[in-house]
Amino acid sequence: MKKKINVRKLGHMVLMVRDIHKSVDFYTNVVGLEVSDWIEDKMVFLRAGSDHHDLALSQLPADSPDRDDLPKYTRPGLEHFSYLVDSLEDMEAAAEMLQERGVEIVRGIGKHGPGANCFLVFKDPDGNNCEIYCDMIQVTEENPHTPQVWERNIDAFDQWRFKRFVVPPPHQVVKDKQGQ
Repeated sequence: MKKKINVRKLGHMVLMVRDIHKSVDFYTNVVGLEVSDWIEDKMVFLRAGSDHHDLALSQLPADSPDRDDLPKYTRPGLEHFSYLVDSLEDMEAAAEMLQERGVEIVRGIGKHGPGANCFLVFKDPDGNNCEIYCDMIQVTEENPHTPQVWERNIDAFDQWRFKRFVVPPPHQVVKDKQGQ
């Protein structure tokens, strides 16, 4: 029998939104989530429990011909959903298995700034972005977290700076890295 990824639970999802501030107001004041961190005013990480985030919201980019964002979306909706795996070693084994099966890997293996979680994103048969992650910050009474605003740069995207990526990094992030 072929290997498969040993996922532990459905983790978080990222939604593309038209108005990030209006959406934050809704998810905090109506749904009851708490803000964990921001990336400038382009992305916000929210939580209901102890995971650093179980929902992230990403501002749809302004229509501009010089923008080359990853991912490039023109409508609100799901950017990706994720599943928890036990360890970085499990993620590395998953990357190898996905490559053997010819599954398209979109980004990773990397380590995000907000949440400090390791990530690997790949496509399902319908083109949806599916992520596996591990080692996310846990927010508890014993381990409180003060929200911060990250700059929109390589460190927010991948603290390892593509050293563990199994595919070429996103064009825009490389461009931002070279501009530093």
